[in-house]
Amino acid sequence: MNNISHIITRTLTAALLGVFLSHHAIAQQVAHASQAKPLSKIYFGSCGKQYKPMPIFDAIVADQPELFVFLGDNIYGDTEDMSELQAKYDTLGNHPGFKKLQASTPLIAIWDDHDYGENDAGKAYPQKEASRKIMLDFWQEPKDSARYQRDGIYTSYLYGEGDKTVHIILPDLRWNRDELHQVSKFNYVTKRMPNNMGPYQVSPVAGASMLGERQWQWLEAELKKPATIKIIASSLQLLPEFTGWESWANFPSDRNRLLNLIKQENIAGVMMISGDTHWGEISKVSTQGMYPLWEVTSSGLSEKWKDVSPNKHRQGQYTHDVNYGFIEIDWEQADPTIQFGLKQIDGKVFSQHQVQLSELTFNN
Repeated sequence: MNNISHIITRTLTAALLGVFLSHHAIAQQVAHASQAKPLSKIYFGSCGKQYKPMPIFDAIVADQPELFVFLGDNIYGDTEDMSELQAKYDTLGNHPGFKKLQASTPLIAIWDDHDYGENDAGKAYPQKEASRKIMLDFWQEPKDSARYQRDGIYTSYLYGEGDKTVHIILPDLRWNRDELHQVSKFNYVTKRMPNNMGPYQVSPVAGASMLGERQWQWLEAELKKPATIKIIASSLQLLPEFTGWESWANFPSDRNRLLNLIKQENIAGVMMISGDTHWGEISKVSTQGMYPLWEVTSSGLSEKWKDVSPNKHRQGQYTHDVNYGFIEIDWEQADPTIQFGLKQIDGKVFSQHQVQLSELTFNN
C-alpha cells in the first residue's frame, strides 16, 4: 500500500506540476503576445488620492485602452512610516474604480513625490529603499527585475514589432534628485504668487541633476534603441519653462542634455507625457533643426488646481478639472496618424491634436 500510495502521490504531483507549468507557459505567451501586438491606445494619468471616489476610472475603462500609464502621485503617501504607506497602497488596491481598470487593462507605473514618500522629496528621503519595495510589489513587478536593485525604479517597455513599435521610457526623477532651491519669501509673495508661480528657482549648482549619471547613461541607451515611436513618460513636466514648481526646468542641464541628445543623435518619433501639476495641458516646442516636440500633461485623476501657471509652449486651453490623457495611433495608414490629448471625467475629449508619424522625423 505504501508503494502504491507513493506512486499515486508522485503521479498526481507530476500531473499538477505539468498543469502549473502549462498555465505558466500560456501566461508567458499571452504576456509576450500582448507586447508583440501593435499598441494603438495608450492612456495615462496622475495624481489620484486613494481615498477619493475617482469616478473618472469608469470613463477610462469604457474607452478600453490597451495600456494605462500611471505617471506618479498614484497614492498620496507622505510619510516615513512604511506601515502607513503600505496601508495607503492597500486602499488604492481595494478602490472599486482602480480594480475595474486593473482587471481590464495592462498597467505600468512610475512614482512621483507623494508616492515616493514625501512632498517634493529627492535623494535625501530616508525611506526610499523600503518605499521602493512597497511600490514595486504593489504594481506586481517581477521579483528578478532590476528595478528592485539599481539606483532608482526607472524602466522601459517595448510594444509591437517591425515598423509598428512603441517604446515607453519611464525615468525616475526622485531617487537621485539633487537639492531644490527656493526664491526668497519676499520674492515669492510679491512676484511669484501674483503670477501663479511656485517658490522654486533654477538650480545654481552646475550640473545639478534629477537623474544622476548612471541613469543618464541608461536613458541615452534607451533612446538610441530602434523604435517607431518613443514616449518619454515623465512624472514632472519636461517642455514647459518656467512654472516655479517642480519640473525639468529646475535642472536645465538635464533638460538641455535631453533635448540636445534627441537633436544630435537624430532620434525620431519622440513624444512626452507628464503629470504632477493638478492641471492638464498640451505643450509644443519647435527649435531650429529639430522636429516639433509635443508633451501631454495629464493631472489629476482626483486633484484640481485653480491657479494654473503660465506656459509659453501651451497649445490651446488648459483644464483645471480632473482629466486623463490619451495617445491613439492608426497604424493602418501609409503614414500613421497619431492623435493625442486630454479627456474629461465623462470621457469626452477636452483637447486634441493630430500629427502624422512623418512629422516626427528629421526629414521634413
